[in-house]
Amino acid sequence: MKKTRNNVRDGLGYGWVMSAPSAHIATTLAAPGPTYASYLRLDEILNAQAPLSGTHDEMLFIVIHQASELWIKLCLHELSAARAAIAADDLAPALKMIARVSRAQDHMIQSWNVLATMTPRDFAGMREALGKSSGLQSHQYRLMEFMMGAKKPGMIAAFEASPDVQAQLLAELGRASLYDEAISLLARRGFDLPRETYARDFTQPYIAAQAVEAAWEKIYRQPDLYWDLYDLAEKLADVEYRFQLWRFGHLKTIERIIGFKRGTGGTAGVHYLASLMKEVFFPELLDVRKAF
Repeated sequence: MKKTRNNVRDGLGYGWVMSAPSAHIATTLAAPGPTYASYLRLDEILNAQAPLSGTHDEMLFIVIHQASELWIKLCLHELSAARAAIAADDLAPALKMIARVSRAQDHMIQSWNVLATMTPRDFAGMREALGKSSGLQSHQYRLMEFMMGAKKPGMIAAFEASPDVQAQLLAELGRASLYDEAISLLARRGFDLPRETYARDFTQPYIAAQAVEAAWEKIYRQPDLYWDLYDLAEKLADVEYRFQLWRFGHLKTIERIIGFKRGTGGTAGVHYLASLMKEVFFPELLDVRKAF
């Protein structure tokens, strides 16, 4: 803020007064209407951290996970709209939304670097306070998996204590995933695809099909002819790539902090996280690369 020297001390005795532009800004900020804090509901957000253990590093643990949930919320917002746009054959906004998800994922990936500053001793001091809580109980993470096509009906039982959350998951389980809509778009664009590749039981995991891979290969061999579909394929591959980097960062951070102990909530810890690295969302977009 720019200040000018005043030879006559002001009423506060500081000997400084605001310049005219700064005074205008101050008046504007004091005008009626939402403030920065009220618009962002900062009172709620900044008071949502309630450490239980009394250890210094628990604040770090809470903030990293709360921030990740906010980023996932944004990803769900963008992916849901992108899916609807693909279903309407309106790819321009869908491509922008999917690209935004990739940028949000970058923040989620980098967050592991901050959490990894926690040492085994730091975590041991707060672990008991976590009880049976676990990242497996993140319904938003599960929604994102479902939306991208990793349908796991058996995981919904973990949310029986939250009927509203369970209803959200059940609804998403039965919807066409982002990739299902992409395959349906290929069929509408005239690619020769068996009906069962896009008109199927969406509650079940997607199974790779040779005809779908052949369609993507045709697109990759003639990108100038199918540029929007080619761009869609690369945007989807980008999201998958970053999701796997996020999973890997999670695995290595947990490995660094607790080694090969069992995870919170009774999971197999690192071994469970390692098993997730084998899961893919858009299999043909990876398989098609062997053709080049």
